[in-house]
Amino acid sequence: MSLSIRIILIIATTIYQGIACYLENQKPPPGKLFDVGGYHLHLYTVGEGNPTIILDHSLGGIEGYFLVEKLTKFGRVCIYDRAGYGWSEHSPHPRTSSQIVEELDTLLTQAEIQPPYILVGDSFGSYNVRLYAHRFPEKVIGMVLTDGLHETEMLKMSIQLQVLKLFFISGFVVSTFCSILGIVQLLRKCGIFELIKPELRQFSQESRNYVKRSFCRSKHWITMCREMLNLNNSGEQLLIANKFDSMPIVSIKANSFFQPSWWSFLIPLKAANQLREQMHKDLSNLSTNSVQLQADKSSHFVWIDEPDIIVDAVKIVLDKLFNEIIN
Repeated sequence: MSLSIRIILIIATTIYQGIACYLENQKPPPGKLFDVGGYHLHLYTVGEGNPTIILDHSLGGIEGYFLVEKLTKFGRVCIYDRAGYGWSEHSPHPRTSSQIVEELDTLLTQAEIQPPYILVGDSFGSYNVRLYAHRFPEKVIGMVLTDGLHETEMLKMSIQLQVLKLFFISGFVVSTFCSILGIVQLLRKCGIFELIKPELRQFSQESRNYVKRSFCRSKHWITMCREMLNLNNSGEQLLIANKFDSMPIVSIKANSFFQPSWWSFLIPLKAANQLREQMHKDLSNLSTNSVQLQADKSSHFVWIDEPDIIVDAVKIVLDKLFNEIIN
């Protein structure tokens, strides 16, 4: 293919990206935008009643839209997009758990979402909800950690896993340019998301569109880079958030970081799973009222592979709270 044809194709896909984003931007977001200090965060609230269930997503994920309908049977559910994801704007501040927690509390205050809260943190989101519960213990009555992280092991990762981390960051950088050039948008139209992860088809088209919309924006991938580059800083901030007395906590443990496949031989899967094993031991000691659930059919992406187990975990927390009241 000649250079001139390549240039024409790049211009065409970039224009296509601009048009697609413009058309999507004409549609209102599912929730509301709130000013948290010169920039806006998006909050989607469904259902009524107390306690309020608040979900903080994985690194790069906005998977709460897949879960919201199932969780509303327990009460009010809040799904929010961290700064840089979904409908939320970029934050000028570092993407650390400390800053994220500050933004979340400002958001909930601005939106007049009254506690008590049950916090659900998926993967990196587990850092954020733990730190939030540490800073605002009067507001949080329970937590669910979905294949959560623990800083003790994360801060001493092996060279193998440090290289894997850099590999992921390089992929995010490439994806940033691909999103600007409209390549991600074209792959979306070709059904690449469902091809890579067929389990996505179990969710409604509307919720899938919410999620895929974010992945087609460059700010999404830039935010992933910023959060990953600050992961050690976040881990150091979490060192103080390890004692929650008898707070009900359910920790969900996936079967494997990635399900073995034709491409997973490129990843130090054994080392990653050994790291996860130790992290889950540490997570089980966060509270004297902790329960671990095994997601036997899941990779790290439990919220896609076995979403019902997250619903089960929330129910366990609620049952524990109810039993405390009647006893």
